[in-house]
Amino acid sequence: MIDIKIKAFKDLTTQDLYDLLQLRSEVFVVEQDCVYQDIDGKDQKALHVIGFKNHNVVAYTRLFKPGDYFEKASIGRVVVRDQEREHKYGYDIMKASIKAIKEHYNETEIKISAQTYLKRFYNNLEFYEVGEEYLEDGIPHITMVKT
Repeated sequence: MIDIKIKAFKDLTTQDLYDLLQLRSEVFVVEQDCVYQDIDGKDQKALHVIGFKNHNVVAYTRLFKPGDYFEKASIGRVVVRDQEREHKYGYDIMKASIKAIKEHYNETEIKISAQTYLKRFYNNLEFYEVGEEYLEDGIPHITMVKT
């Protein structure tokens, strides 16, 4: 079980910010061997959904209201620490993110840019593919929407 906290950028502690950036770098840059600009100037607009286990960050997403990233509300930077994936924390953090979009933005329609190999994971959360596959930072992605 993880303890999930939702924070605006201004409410993140220095340690929170360090830990979530470290997790994002660990997975997206090192594990996936993808050189890209993770610190993209969008974190300040986002709500940050952070999953803690024993006071350590093990899962994370960031949320945007409609118009701040896509025309619809969106969830991005979905990540779970490698050694914690067997516990299915991806579902916990995504369910909390979907709920937070409803509560904070009063939205139910959500658009994501998903890594293609995770389609089934997102299908299980009622996201469905829209359009064709494309490359983003050298990794195959597909647009998915939940209505």
